[in-house]
Amino acid sequence: MGNDRSGTGAETVSGPGYALLLAAGPAGKQRLMDAAAALPQLAAVPPAALLGTPGGASVVQLVDPADPQTVLTHLRTAAAHPGPVLVHLAGQLTLDAKQRLPHLALARTTPRTARYTALPWHWLAAELGRRPPGSTVVVADLVADETAWPPLSTAGPSALSAGLTLYGTVTPAPPKRRLATPDYSRALAALLRAAPERPPLALLHQRAAQDAGLGPGPELLLNGAEPADAYAPPAVAPRAAQAGQSAPLGATGGAEAAERAVPAEQAGPTGAAGPADAPAPPPPGWAPEADPLASTHAAIFEAANAGRHSEAASMAAAWEQEALRTAGPRSDEAIHWLEVRADLCRIAGDPARACELWLAVAGARLGNGEPVGHPEVEGAVDRAHHQWQFVADRGRVGALAPLLIELRGRVPGRRPGALEAVRRRAELLRTPARTP
Repeated sequence: MGNDRSGTGAETVSGPGYALLLAAGPAGKQRLMDAAAALPQLAAVPPAALLGTPGGASVVQLVDPADPQTVLTHLRTAAAHPGPVLVHLAGQLTLDAKQRLPHLALARTTPRTARYTALPWHWLAAELGRRPPGSTVVVADLVADETAWPPLSTAGPSALSAGLTLYGTVTPAPPKRRLATPDYSRALAALLRAAPERPPLALLHQRAAQDAGLGPGPELLLNGAEPADAYAPPAVAPRAAQAGQSAPLGATGGAEAAERAVPAEQAGPTGAAGPADAPAPPPPGWAPEADPLASTHAAIFEAANAGRHSEAASMAAAWEQEALRTAGPRSDEAIHWLEVRADLCRIAGDPARACELWLAVAGARLGNGEPVGHPEVEGAVDRAHHQWQFVADRGRVGALAPLLIELRGRVPGRRPGALEAVRRRAELLRTPARTP
């Protein structure tokens, strides 16, 4: 099942395929769909039929992941596959409280913590959009919660399909105390199992929606329209320019995204692979709340992801100085630019400096009276801890350890044993290194 924009079912990338079947949703009363029920029928479809690849396919199932970084790792594995790729998503959409961007809710997601515990939707286009045209399809069987459905139903399918060939359906949340069922996924699987040869994607989607009883209701049907440009330049000016002020010295560059870039490192220390490139900023098509600094953020992270780290750091430092001058060192604006600088250090491969800056962010937020359990505070300490794990220089590790231990004592985070892990590593570093 390649990235078939025409709906003919013809593949433009040959070879064995790769399918990622993801079913996700919050635990407890926040769950709106029995997403995991979609997987047994899909897993029973022969892999070659699932992707339309005579050479077979690898199929990976991911059920109720708790960490967006885990999902991102699987997306990157899929994106790196040389053959056709299918990503099937079953679950629910929500908006984060700060930027009002769509996220796929995961096991630990709550309305308050979606920004940290859910998967930003634009990460899909950021990772899969880099693949060759005609190689990738995303199939979605989703429910939108009360925060996501109103803007989504107004914006239409284009709000989710930018940068993707996307088939499927999005429905509003079911009545309280009821779970939606993945009827579209089940119908799709039944058609694939029964067909001697996989039908064209457009026809397969149409028949699956019909068999699932979709179409006459309020749901949105995602019809696999050709992806729009994911990173078209937005007509958004920096805040200073909008206010009639001159931009700070060094803050330059054209933009390629319509929303603020979201740091990739949304989770705490997991022991997974080391720092990775940040996902690209979200594409246009979803803008419930405009970000006045969208073009500035896009220019900064574009430079960083292109390897122009000094340029990106200079732009961020200039805007930070402007925030310090106009709003003060404890302002939300100044803390935000400190966070941006920390993430730029991560992208540049300087975990020690990234750790220092995230520690400074945590200290500033605590100094402003934010509680130790606030997601912003926990996120800053978790990111500092995560970066500290990748510092190779024993001297820098030892120098950072006391402050990290002190903050971990105040902000233990959600993962048991984090403070003890810092203490153990610090103690090991006090032992002189053995010489051969």
